[in-house]
Amino acid sequence: MTITAIDVFLTQPTGQKLVIVRVRTSVPGLEGLGCATFTQRNLAVKAALEHHIIPFYLGKDPRNIEDLWQGAMVSGYWRNSPVLNNAISGVDMALWDLKGKMAGMPCYQLWGGKTRAAAAVYTHCNGRDAEEAADDIRARQADGYHYFRAQLGAYVGLEIPAGRTPLGAAPGVYFDDRAKLKAIPRFFDQLRENLGDEVELIHDVHERLSPIDAIQLAKALESHRLFFLEDPVAPEDGAWLSMLRSQCATPIALGELWNNPSEWMPLLQNRLVDFVRVHLSQIGGMTPALKLAHLAAAFGIRFAWHGPLDTSPVGMAACVHLDVALHNFGIQEWSTRYEAEYEIFPGLQRVEKGFVYPSESPGLGIEFNEAAAARWPCDSLNPEWTLARLPDGTIHRP
Repeated sequence: MTITAIDVFLTQPTGQKLVIVRVRTSVPGLEGLGCATFTQRNLAVKAALEHHIIPFYLGKDPRNIEDLWQGAMVSGYWRNSPVLNNAISGVDMALWDLKGKMAGMPCYQLWGGKTRAAAAVYTHCNGRDAEEAADDIRARQADGYHYFRAQLGAYVGLEIPAGRTPLGAAPGVYFDDRAKLKAIPRFFDQLRENLGDEVELIHDVHERLSPIDAIQLAKALESHRLFFLEDPVAPEDGAWLSMLRSQCATPIALGELWNNPSEWMPLLQNRLVDFVRVHLSQIGGMTPALKLAHLAAAFGIRFAWHGPLDTSPVGMAACVHLDVALHNFGIQEWSTRYEAEYEIFPGLQRVEKGFVYPSESPGLGIEFNEAAAARWPCDSLNPEWTLARLPDGTIHRP
């Protein structure tokens, strides 16, 4: 059995550009799907696949997943870039899909079977104030959700009016990090008064605070017993986590920007995080994800895979199979999917009373409608939200 062709598809049924990989084999009809979505650099991933990664895989035996992943990762000499990791992930994920189909069983069975019936998910809620956010949470409670990420104002922070920026200020999304530091504790005080103590709440800092301010926020929110505080610091500021840990017991989730496995070792060894939130395709696919998850289990650390709209439905299917198989799963982020995605990706799960269930079909249990995807071509725009700036115009890295 050999890999005879690998196809790359770009589609944008939402605001996020998705990169889908299909691996075809010498066995008629035996194909696998993978996610290679790096939405901000989708064309770079496509080029890396077509010029470098696909030629490496063609003609090889698709059953040798570990050897192929290791070879692809080192074949370019330098490694662990998000572009190349995503490109390799697209093929790696497709090979696991193939493996499940060859075995005649869903992927979670390949990793030891179920440790739970379904994966609990959390959903995104926000509002211009605590009352509006509480209303959003109640509406999601009525739909059966039990865990809620609560955000105040704009996603990246508290946006400031143009009049407060310097003359000639560069374009970007401006926000006031100091105002955010003061407003978020008041926001959660009001949420708790409105919703009570039993509601499970999450908050995403999205690295939009200086490290010392993030520590102050974690301390200020400790009394609210968050399920976790997400991404308080950027990868460059990882050394601050030991200080944060020494100051308070707010659970910490981290990881969507951390691509290199070596970045994780001190965080796991020193138990500086409670939930790992890596993006499956950003770290290179399911092969490294399984290893990272088992390593984290040895330190009592759980997983909450990154699950925004820029994880494609194929990637989300992979997450759910991992969720039910791994004993140290914690919770799954789940963005509300658009109806167009259900046409493009038959088999995409729907949330049922706060849970998602893996497909029982062989492999990942998700399909790809090429014709439907073609009706949603990708635009050429760069996202603005990544260009966050402080009031004086300074770029603030996510």
